[in-house]
Order: sequence, then C-alpha cells, then structure tokens
Amino acid sequence: MSTEPALPLAEAALTQRFLLDFPFEAARLFESMPASDAAALLAVQPKHAVLRAWEALAPDVALEVLELLPRPLALYLLKEAEPVVTIAVLTQFDGDKREAWLAELDPEVVVELRGLLAYADDCAGRLMDPRISPLRTGMTVAEAVERLRQIKRSGLRELFVVDDEGRLAGRVEVQDLALAVRELPLSDITRHVVAFVGDLDPREEVVETLQKHPISALPVINSTGRFIGIIRQAELMAAVEEETSMDILTMVGASPDEKALSSPLLAVRKRLPWLQINLLTAFLAAAVVGLFEGVISQFTALAVLLPVVAGQSGNAGAQALAVTMRGLFLREISLRHWPKVMGKEAMTGLINGVAVAATTGLAVFVWSRSLALVAVIVLAMVISMFAAGLAGALVPMLLRRFGQDPATASSIILTTVTDVVGFFSFLGIASLFAPLMAKTVT
Repeated sequence: MSTEPALPLAEAALTQRFLLDFPFEAARLFESMPASDAAALLAVQPKHAVLRAWEALAPDVALEVLELLPRPLALYLLKEAEPVVTIAVLTQFDGDKREAWLAELDPEVVVELRGLLAYADDCAGRLMDPRISPLRTGMTVAEAVERLRQIKRSGLRELFVVDDEGRLAGRVEVQDLALAVRELPLSDITRHVVAFVGDLDPREEVVETLQKHPISALPVINSTGRFIGIIRQAELMAAVEEETSMDILTMVGASPDEKALSSPLLAVRKRLPWLQINLLTAFLAAAVVGLFEGVISQFTALAVLLPVVAGQSGNAGAQALAVTMRGLFLREISLRHWPKVMGKEAMTGLINGVAVAATTGLAVFVWSRSLALVAVIVLAMVISMFAAGLAGALVPMLLRRFGQDPATASSIILTTVTDVVGFFSFLGIASLFAPLMAKTVT
C-alpha cells in the first residue's frame, strides 16, 4: 500500500505541533529564511498555530510575512495578537497603508489600537523609529551576520539583542560583528545596554538620558520591557534643541504648555457638562435614600451608619479606579484585558469587604449591642465593596471603549454607583431585618 498521500499530512501535522510547542524556535527559523518561504509555510497552517509563531517574530520580519499572507489570515493575526505585537507591526506602515489595514478590522479592535498608536507629542514614543531589526539571544555570529544582510540598511553602527519574549537583552557593535569568528556565540560580543527609555517617558527624560550618555541610538521599550523602537541621533538632537527652547521660554515667563493655564471659559466648557450629570446622579442617590425614609425614621442608628457604608465603598472604588486608569494610561492593560482586570478587582473588593465588615461589625456591636444591626452593616459592607471594585475597573474601560476621557468622567460615574449600591444595600437589608432590629435598636 502506498504511503505517499499520508506523508504531506504527517508533515503538516508535525509542523503544526512544532509551531504550537516551540513558537520561539519556529520564529528563529522563519527569520533565517526569505519572507516568501516563511509566508508559504504559515499560510497552510491553522490560524491558532500561525498566531503564536507570528507573535514571536521580529517586528520587521513580522511585517514582511504579514503582507505576503492571505488577507483573511493577516487580518486575523492583527486582531488576535497581543496589542503590543500588532502595534509594533502597524507603526512600521506609512499613514495611508496603516489606515487601509485598520479599515478592514473590527471597529472594537480599531478603537483599542488607535488609542495605543496615539502617543503624546512630548513622549519618547513620538520620537522613536519603530522600524527595528533586532538580533536574538542564542544566535551565533554567523547567524547574526546573515540577519544583518537581510536587513539591508546602511548607516547601522549597532544592533540590539532581544530574548525570546522580545525584551531588550543587550547590544552588538557592527564592527565587533564583522571582526568576530563566525562560530562564536553572539553572547561573546554582546555588550550591556548603556541606557534606554520607556515609550511614555517625557521628552525631558529623553534629553536628560542623552546628556548623561552620549550615544547614537537610544532604545525604547514598552511597559512589559519589550523592545519597540529606537530614537536615533537626529531625533535626539532635535529633542535637545526643543527642550532648550522651552527652557528659554520658561525663563521669560512664557508657558510652553497652555493646557494647565487655559482660559476659564475653556475649563468651564469641558467640566460643566459632567458637573451637571453629577448633579443628576446625586439626585438619583437621594431618591434611593428617600425610598427608605420610613425605615430611617424608625431606626435613627441607620442614619448614623449610612455614611460609613458609602464612604468605605467609595474609597474601595477609588482604589480600583486609580489602578485601572494607571494601567490604561501606561498601556499595561488594554480593553481586551477587561475580564481579567474585573475579576481581580472583584475578588479584591470581596476580600477587603469581608475584612472591613468584620472590623465594622465589631465596632457596631460594641456601640449598639444589636446583632441584627451588625448583620445589616456587615452584609451591606461586603456587597457595596464588591460592587465598588467591579465598578472601579469597569467604568474607565467602558468610557475608553466609547471614546470618552476616563480621567474626566470616571470619578463622577463611580461615585454614583458606589452611593446608590451602598445606600440601597444597607437600607434594603435593614428593611428586611426591621423586625429583628425593633427589639434592640432605636
């Protein structure tokens, strides 16, 4: 019986297993071959197997392969890959070509990617050149030289080395590479990185780093340590000149940034709508309290304890909000991480709620000697702090998803949620426990 038809199937299965189990080794192999050959091999594999290997490719190789893959597979990779990988590839396109790719992606994905692509004017990410061609740890000198030939760029004085995760691991001088014995491991001629900056670091820090370390190329990393670009000498000098001119303006009293000193009318126009919304939400919280006016008039202790529940849930929500907003602004998390972030904050709120409720319950028992009142405030505290953790994580992500500024509106919405949930849970449970409280609470 002939086994020839089974051989291609067996080879395809082995290739798929290799891509899934050893994506970094597969990436190294693809980087050593022409992009057309790599694309041809990947095009016949299942999407989920291609994704892992493509994410591990150096950004310049990932770009070349992407353009040679079938369009549906290429769009799948841009959509499903980690955002930092997709951004590293998209930033290498010119504006029109990048927009053409974005136009074919789902709107939800595009919103997220545009947020990550939009660096502030005065940060390192705006100054950097994202067209990077790093070497890999574990290469030999011969493999590194071959990689340099594939890059086909003139004027390079040094190349940067990354590990399998794309994190910056060192640098190699091109002169050292040319003179080294080809059989040597690349690690023998790899030098320590003199300096680096984060993609969100302000221009002032870039200039300060340049002044401390006179280097020709400054590597840029993101919040995960992944190497994403280089600020070259020309951009470094331009940053120094601009920083110097800004210092001169400051010396004579001219502000280089008018946002903090904008006109009152502009500030009012930006803030007043949200304050009006806050007023409406305050009435909503007041309406919730009004629903339980009878219970409050019957048990005056509830009025005393009501601010305790609202205050604790408000603080818990503010903590979750601050951590989530920091993660969004520093690009530690993206919108697709919302289940993990919400799960973490919900669990944190629940555990903190139980701990704070135990302390509160003890204090209330010493004060009132009422087990019914203790049960009311303990249950309300746990529920409200759990809800506050969820809201603190969800509100800024929802606002970012719908194109609003989380810094402006999150606190207003969060305050409403924590007040309404805190009041409703406390007073609602108190209504259920009213017969028991009637015996001990006045």
